[in-house]
Formats: sequence, structure tokens, C-alpha cells
Amino acid sequence: MTVTAPLQSKITYTSANVDWDLFHRQFDEALADVRARAGREYPLYIGGKAVTSSVKPIIDTSPIDTRVVLGKFATATAEHVARAVEAAKAAQVAWAHTDWHQRIAILHRAAALIRERKFELAAIMSLEVGKSRLESMGDAEESADLIDYYCGQVENADGFVHEMAKVTPVEHNTDVLRPYGVFACIAPFNFPLALSTGMSSAALVAGNAVVYKPAEDTPWTGLALYEVYRDGGLPAGLFNYLSGHGAEAGEALWRHPQVAGVVFTGSKEVGMHIYHDLSSRWIKPCLLELGGKNAAIVMDTADLDAAAEGVTRSAFGLQNQKCSATSRVYVHQQVAKPFLAKLLEHTKALKIGDPTARDVFFGPVINGDAVKKFERAVKQARTEGEILVGGSRLTGEQFDHGNYVAPTIAKLPLNSSLFREELFVPFLAIGEVAGLDQAIAETNKTDYGLTAGIFSQRDADIARFFDEVEAGVCYVNKRTGATTGAWPGAQPFTGWKGSGSSGKGGCGPYYVAQFMREQSRTVIDT
Repeated sequence: MTVTAPLQSKITYTSANVDWDLFHRQFDEALADVRARAGREYPLYIGGKAVTSSVKPIIDTSPIDTRVVLGKFATATAEHVARAVEAAKAAQVAWAHTDWHQRIAILHRAAALIRERKFELAAIMSLEVGKSRLESMGDAEESADLIDYYCGQVENADGFVHEMAKVTPVEHNTDVLRPYGVFACIAPFNFPLALSTGMSSAALVAGNAVVYKPAEDTPWTGLALYEVYRDGGLPAGLFNYLSGHGAEAGEALWRHPQVAGVVFTGSKEVGMHIYHDLSSRWIKPCLLELGGKNAAIVMDTADLDAAAEGVTRSAFGLQNQKCSATSRVYVHQQVAKPFLAKLLEHTKALKIGDPTARDVFFGPVINGDAVKKFERAVKQARTEGEILVGGSRLTGEQFDHGNYVAPTIAKLPLNSSLFREELFVPFLAIGEVAGLDQAIAETNKTDYGLTAGIFSQRDADIARFFDEVEAGVCYVNKRTGATTGAWPGAQPFTGWKGSGSSGKGGCGPYYVAQFMREQSRTVIDT
């Protein structure tokens, strides 16, 4: 059974004007339905047909309680990848020649279905990722908005067909953007619906077909997206669903010679591996979003209450498992003591527990590897500096069977590698600086350049921050999240340096055009 949502206010990652009692009632109903479906077996979907696998299935467990099996998902092999690419290539020919008005109509229906099913989708994500209710619903809402926003880009560009100037009176010149063919879409676990939807819908609305591999930790959410596209009327073969492991299915997918391009969100290490090896016979489009090591700067004129709240929200929302999460703070030495006092107060007040429960803010990390990475960072921090709060695994009845670690803040020397390494765990590094010069210099020392934030009341500080910081998404005095909260059509999500590949990001006005290539057409009167 699919749980549909009655009319309700839109939930974003920073929502305020919401009927929370109604929201929680609807979430509870969807959660009960989703829990009742846990443990089932699910196939792959290639060319619109269910396909089984003889390989041991992916056992999808909840990070909240790893004893809970959410489902058993077929594991794709290289053979399945080849079949999926073949199906996508066959279906893409007709799709490319489908009038763009029809393409966006189908995708708008998919967006409408996401809104109808948003409580079901949010409940799946909450169980599968360990997202809070607010984070899960924001993920679902963003997914629908991404589809509509990308459809709008095609509509506003009149299908990307432009009449051009004439060089001679007898010629007619037209510029057209045309799809590449088949895109490999490889998604991460942290925003398993929004990032999967954004990447795939941009490729689809541009006229491409997609072979999609969700993260190993989130196959159920990925399957739910397949069902949205299918039920929205997307022709069979245009979106093929392959749950599987990155080392086999993922590698075989992007390496397949009939794959015309890759869109990937994940680690810098894997992204650079794809980037360097993808193109051999010719250059293929490779759209990458590769994470961040995002800094918040707190100046001596900052509103310290706003800064402490903004940093806490961005550092510990989704347990710091966001590409945009605040993972380091450079605070002016003149206000370091009062800022840290407020930051610790906010952090200690976080409600920790089962994120599917009402009003819980902080849940588990995604898996055992994340726990190990957290423990390694804590050990290093104890050697190099001081743990101010946290620094341990959480124990007790509600924590013992899940991947729970404490929100952790460490004061460290500025030369610590913990200021430069992306950890993706709830660990926040704090360093003191003498002024804005040093703060910006330290911010720019990493390989990453995704998001950054500053808290200051000086216009000159803000102007210099925008001009000199090496990051694609910049925030000033953002109390609801120092470095997080980008939304389609509002904040383009563009990674600089090691955080991205094209200089044009999702959520922004130039995204869809990257899934197309230009053709100039000249016709001479006869």
C-alpha cells in the first residue's frame, strides 16, 4: 500500500510555519505502514521488468537498530549492468525524439507523486539512513522541487532551441542542445532521494536515459524512486534500477563503453578515480559532486547566539553526514571563550535517540565503518588537542544495537589534519584565529571548496569573505544552518576545487544544459 499525503505545508530543512501535530500524525501513520513491509525481497528493474540475481542479496539493515532487516535487495552484476545499458540505449532513441513538452509533463507527474507519497518516502529514509523526521521530509520535498525546477529550465529555454544570426541572406541558422544518450547515475546514502532525483531527472528531462545505482546502504529509497518514475508514466527502459556494490556494479556501469556520461555524488577519492579513467576514445561528460570540509568563521562582531545555533545545526544535523555540513570553525580569539560556551550549551541540549521518533534531532551514523572513522578521529584529537564534549560511543538500551556516537567538539591546533580531512561523522574541529586574514587563509587550505559561512556585523568582512573564500556556496549570518540548507532555485549547489567537476551545480540555473551537447544547424535557401 502506498501512503498518500493530504494537503500539508511544505517542509524544508529549516521549516517553521508548519502544523506539527498534523505532520507527526501523518508521519506516524506512514511509519507504521513502512515498518509492516520490512524484510521483503526486491528485484532489479531493467527495461521495465523485474530481474533476479543469483548473487547473495544486499541485506538492508537500519542504522537505528542493526538487527532490523528492512529488505533483501538483488545484487547487480556486470552482466546486469550490460543488460541495463542496452535497454537504456534502446529506449533513449524514442525519448530523445519525444517533444520536450511531453517529457516535462511526465516528469511533472513524477514530482506530483513524490508529494503525494512524501510521508511514505520520508519514513523509509528515516529508517534506512537514520534521518530525523524533519531531515527526511525535507529530502522528499526537495526531490519534487528539483524535478519541477529542472523542467522549468527546459521550458524557459524553449527546449534549448535558439534561432541564430545570419551571415548571408540565404541561410537559416539554429542552435540546438541535444541529449548525449545513456547516463550512469551513481548516488550516495545521505540524501538518497533528493540527490538521486536531482541527478536523474536532469538527465531525463534533457532527453537522456539513465542506469541508476543507489548507495549500498539505501537500496529501498532508490527502489521507491524507480516506482515514482514508473507510476508517473516514464516509458520502460529510461530509468533502470540496479541495487549493487560499487566495486562491481558501480565500476562496470561507468566503465561501460555505451555509457555516454556519468553523474556521480560521493567521495572525492571515488570521483577522481572515475574522472581520470572515464574518457579514453573521447571526452565524456563527468558531473561530480565530491563532498566538502566546510568552515564557519566567527568574527569578533558576530551575534554569538546566532553563530552558536547556526554552527550546531549545520555540524550535527544528520550527524554531520552532509556534503555541506560544518566540520570546522575558525573563531576570533577575542570571542572564542563566550562562543564556545554557547556552542557547548546548544550541543548538550540536542535530543539524541531514534530519529523516527518525534522531536529527535540527532540519530545514528550510517554504518560500522563510520563508527570506526569517528573513533579514529577522536583518538587523534585527544593526542593533538582537547575534546570539549562527546568523544565516545553512546550506550544504553536505545543505543546498544545501533550506530550511535556522541556529537563531538574538539579544540585543536590549526596544523591538525582533522581540519582538512573530510570525515562525514559528527566531529567538529575548533580553531582560534587572530583575525579575518588568518580565518580565510585557513578556510582555503583544504582541497575542498563546497560551502562556507561567516558570522560578522562588518560589511567589509562580508565583502572580503565573498571575494576571497574558495567555496561555491556561501552563507552570511545564517542562524538556521551556518553552511547548510541549499534549495532548488535558491542556492545553486556548486563545488569548487576538489568538491566538484564542472563549476556549475545542482539546484542552479545551468544544471540541465550540462546533460546536453550543442549542435549548430545551417540550412541554405534553394
